[in-house]
Amino acid sequence: MEATLSIETNTADINDTAQLIQALRDKIETQQATIGVIGLGYVGLPVACEFARVGFSVIGLDVKLERISKIAQGISPIEGNEPGLAELLAEVVKSGQLHPTLDAVALARADVITINVETPVDDTDHKPRYAALRAACEALGAVLKRGALVIVESTIAPGTVSRVVQPILEAASGMRANQDFFLGACPERVMPGKLLSNLRTIGRVCGGSTPEIAEAMAALYRQVVNAPIDIADVVTAELVKTTENAYRDVQIAFANEVALICESVGADVYKVRELVNKVPQRNMHMPGAGVGGHCIPKDPWLLASAAGPEVPIRLIPAARAINEGMPLHVADLLMQALHEQGVSVSYGSSQRVDGSVIKVAVLGYAYLENSDDTRHSPSAVLIAHLQAHGFAVAVHDPWVEEYKGDVYERVRGCDAALIMVAHSVYRLLDVSILQKETHLTLLVDARNLIGSMNVNAGLQVLKLGRSSQLIATSY
Repeated sequence: MEATLSIETNTADINDTAQLIQALRDKIETQQATIGVIGLGYVGLPVACEFARVGFSVIGLDVKLERISKIAQGISPIEGNEPGLAELLAEVVKSGQLHPTLDAVALARADVITINVETPVDDTDHKPRYAALRAACEALGAVLKRGALVIVESTIAPGTVSRVVQPILEAASGMRANQDFFLGACPERVMPGKLLSNLRTIGRVCGGSTPEIAEAMAALYRQVVNAPIDIADVVTAELVKTTENAYRDVQIAFANEVALICESVGADVYKVRELVNKVPQRNMHMPGAGVGGHCIPKDPWLLASAAGPEVPIRLIPAARAINEGMPLHVADLLMQALHEQGVSVSYGSSQRVDGSVIKVAVLGYAYLENSDDTRHSPSAVLIAHLQAHGFAVAVHDPWVEEYKGDVYERVRGCDAALIMVAHSVYRLLDVSILQKETHLTLLVDARNLIGSMNVNAGLQVLKLGRSSQLIATSY
């Protein structure tokens, strides 16, 4: 696999290209460059706002009319707890530094364009599907000006810039990469709830199609990032991001498997984790009800997809299988406890002896605490599984519009509840109110939020990774 993108040039071309790069670098360092941002979601919107904040003129492009309409009014389309984002967006729109648009023609005057679009993998073969990326490149290529720099911030499989992005841009623009325009990859490192904070304080890897372009990219990102900026080639930058998230997925899978072992042998995974992490250089992750979001469920597959047929991929698929199975394990904990209470549990029909349907409250639908992001929600998998077994399901989430409301009211009338997300409101749950006002008899805590001292007689509490006989025990 090539580490850089190579184009044959003559001496005149080299001199001309060097002048283009220097002109671009000068514009970046004096904030005279116009920045285009394609995709104004969780990644692109804070990027656009930050570049606008420090003085660049920014063109923000998105294909969703409702999103562009909100942004044009200075209203953030992201509803989760995002400190500072709504205020910053309102400020840069009012000042005119950020220009949201649906029309790709506006990018014709952009000197630097970042691409921040979804890069999913297929649920069946786990291969990347780049429909949004291809569409963005085709639209951009049609208006791309000579001397512009295109930076892919979306997380992509190693080799995607050279195999997908470059050919589309060259065909659509009629220009040549590394001679008429330039390419780079600088994968984002943000997460919901910390979009601006992560963007400002976590270092970036600037992978350029040439060393000079990587340096120009670094000059750009240093204006918004107060952290180390590392220089690399394009493939290395692509590899770093996918490797980061694959590593995290594997670590979470390990913690989840230890949790399952602890349940089996009658131990407490949280105590085990605490004692393991007392040893220097040990950092066992927290187990949980599943891994969601746009990144970790797909990025390991992006990394694996780059491997040749001679490389056997074993660890990544195993980790994915463990983490994808955790919502179903939480459901199994619930159904086993109900079975012990005399409930007939079977596929398609689960009911008490008197024939009444069991109603279950699922607390948390977003994939991440204090966020409205529901992409790849573990709760969605859990709910579908419960409904397939004949359970009636009520859902509460303080951040997701469809499921907002009083948590106690949502649980009222339910036989059991499952805590799937560690939202702050659930950390403050009063179990005595749950029991007194809702007549709840079973609570499954998949995020270790309910302490042993909160457990009342008559309410059975089960915890992921903790043997049921330890629930009422205090050490």
